[in-house]
Amino acid sequence: MVKISEFQIKDVVNVADGKRLGNIGDIEINLTTGKIDAVVISGSGRVLGFFGKDDDVVIPWKNIIKIGQDVILVRYRGSEEMLPSETEG
Repeated sequence: MVKISEFQIKDVVNVADGKRLGNIGDIEINLTTGKIDAVVISGSGRVLGFFGKDDDVVIPWKNIIKIGQDVILVRYRGSEEMLPSETEG
């Protein structure tokens, strides 16, 4: 089991390009099922969630590939959600 505080300090890295997206600032929970639907990464350049112009990045739970000790690997490409089955054609 992982505590939210431990989850938030891990770096989120996009496997599509190897870039660091940031840290998890929030999570979206489905109140019906009690499961996490998505993680939210606050836009860069924000100070305590204020004074920033960048949009939040929402990563659906299905796009999380691996949660490691220090890093969370995700599949994300811009504003579109990318899954392996969607890239085939």
